[in-house]
Amino acid sequence: MEAKVNNVLDKSFGFAVRIVKLYQYLSKDQREYVLSKQLLRSGTSIGANINEPQAGQSKADFTSKMSIASKEAREKNTG
Repeated sequence: MEAKVNNVLDKSFGFAVRIVKLYQYLSKDQREYVLSKQLLRSGTSIGANINEPQAGQSKADFTSKMSIASKEAREKNTG
């Protein structure tokens, strides 16, 4: 049986990988520690928030958790 492709999970994982690489560049090459740590926390938390709804107990639970993840992502982009 083939695994389903989940574009949201794939994109959030790819984004997190890029954030980690940017963090490494900022902290090692540019010696920017405070900003890079905040970027790392914010950028990788989106993937964790998107992953949680995958274990929802029902469609309503999945929808609710995904809505929360969406709100968190918007908050991180604006705040």
